[in-house]
Amino acid sequence: MPKKALFIVAQKNFRDEEFLIPKEILEKRGIKTAAAAKAKSPALGKLGAEVMPDLALAEVQAKDFDAVIFVGGTGARDYYDDLEALKIARDFKAAGKILAAICAGPSILANAGVLIGKTATGFPSEEENIKSKGAFYTGMQVEVDGLVVTAKDPSAAREFGEKLAYLLEE
Repeated sequence: MPKKALFIVAQKNFRDEEFLIPKEILEKRGIKTAAAAKAKSPALGKLGAEVMPDLALAEVQAKDFDAVIFVGGTGARDYYDDLEALKIARDFKAAGKILAAICAGPSILANAGVLIGKTATGFPSEEENIKSKGAFYTGMQVEVDGLVVTAKDPSAAREFGEKLAYLLEE
């Protein structure tokens, strides 16, 4: 049975390369991918990518996937206090699934309370929030702590995708 990973993108202004590069890496390794956003209407990346979400956030079930990936970009801030997005992060953690986030995305995980005691990274603007929610912020390109993978910014997208693929292949 092939592994399945779910990317959560903002309805607008997600970082294209933080979605497209890890998605390509996972798919080349035989991992099935899907995308979700607040609504099942076209999601637009900051650089022009358009994604038609397979699911609305309200339809996401942790049991259907092996990993959830919160894509960054300024649009990710729409999910900082979004009850459905925070519930998804908590549900994946409770189910023992992989939690991943890049750029602004780690603040979603922090706000959901799933980074407590974890080593994490994220965009520098997120450092204080991540630390205030109980994580150890490093500022490194990519951090892997158990089943949690976090990355700093678009320049880390390739390494982020590789680390995710490695965890999913275990």
